Amino acid sequence: MKRSELSEQIRLAAPLAAQHAGFQLMGVVDALLLGRYSDAALAGAGVGNNLLFAIAYVGVGIVMGMDTIVPQALGAGRIDDARRAMGAGVRLAVLVGLLATLVVFATPLLLVLADVDRDVVHESRVYLYLRAVGIVPFLIAVALRSYLAAHGKTSPLVVAVVAGNIVNLGLDLVLIHGVPALGLPPLGVLGAALATSIVQVVTLAVYWQALRELDGNRPRPPSTTADLRSIARYGIPVGGQLFAEIGIFAVATVMAAHLGKVSAAAHSIALNISSFTFSFSLGIGAAASVRVGHAVGAGDLVLARRRGVQALSLGLAVMACFAAVFVIAPGLIATWFTDDPHVVAATIPLLQIAAVFQLSDGTQAIGAGALRGLGHTRATLWGNLLGHYVIGFPISLALGFAAHLGVTGLWWGLSAGLTVTAIFLVARFLAGTRS
Repeated sequence: MKRSELSEQIRLAAPLAAQHAGFQLMGVVDALLLGRYSDAALAGAGVGNNLLFAIAYVGVGIVMGMDTIVPQALGAGRIDDARRAMGAGVRLAVLVGLLATLVVFATPLLLVLADVDRDVVHESRVYLYLRAVGIVPFLIAVALRSYLAAHGKTSPLVVAVVAGNIVNLGLDLVLIHGVPALGLPPLGVLGAALATSIVQVVTLAVYWQALRELDGNRPRPPSTTADLRSIARYGIPVGGQLFAEIGIFAVATVMAAHLGKVSAAAHSIALNISSFTFSFSLGIGAAASVRVGHAVGAGDLVLARRRGVQALSLGLAVMACFAAVFVIAPGLIATWFTDDPHVVAATIPLLQIAAVFQLSDGTQAIGAGALRGLGHTRATLWGNLLGHYVIGFPISLALGFAAHLGVTGLWWGLSAGLTVTAIFLVARFLAGTRS
């Protein structure tokens, strides 16, 4: 039984992890090519990307209320309820996405108020304005992904992310540095943003085709306002959790930019790499959400607990491997992104700190996924507020500025916040599944 459960966990988690990792890989490729374009472009895209995700992922979290509704409905055999939730999730994605787009257009004002370097502000503004137009397609794709994953239909997710990375790399090579022979000038961050926006549309098209194949020609029951509210009831706390989690990194990004171009570039590199490794935990957490939700829908709380703990163990094993790489070769990793010795030197200690929080970062992501499957989404919000803002943020300020440790001090604060969050979420999951 245990061996079968583990194989099922890996079978679902592997493609979901690959999908999340592939999405993050596009950001890594953008950073690699922008780092060879200019430090201001690298820092500007990094700052812009963090601000974008801090806002857009509130919408992602709200739509991820489907991670509770759909698996529990399928586990209980309520197929029509799951199909209605699909329609409601798409409606919610459009509504929230339009609002998020408007907010993103206003975010460059924050950089001006934070007295960020003028070149970095300019690059961030260009990046944000173009990326904002892809928010609605991105959120619709999140709704479709949740529905497909709950049914165990994960191959389209992998196909989409592989195709997306190929398209993104090709467009980046052409658009960032230009093609003088064809009269195409280098577009820098504008090219990187345009490439990512195009990929988001392609991804949505692949997901939509997979949904049509899954449902066949059966008419979907029309979703109701009650369905939309049900998703939002679980999703709003998740949106708050993601805003708290990503928001603290966005705040750290702005503070790093305030410290100068070198600090901002080093922060961008380290954050891109740690976000890539974190995506594997997100995939395992998404699988935990589905499998725990199925067990809860079937009324088996013991099985739900076993599946959550198993996912946590798997995540710890994976993240320990990444931590070892960060300890062994931080300098080599940094040189992939830049040949500026000052940026490389500033990046090395950040990657070493990232090695420390790999385990806690992975644990909190998987714990949050398990709690979504359980339906205890408010706990994920409170855990992140406690860890990041009550504990982590004051430590970042104290070490980064009062103790004059700069961007290194900021990252020690982030590490402390992630550790407290992980402990809180695991404790809440174990308490929630106690028979």
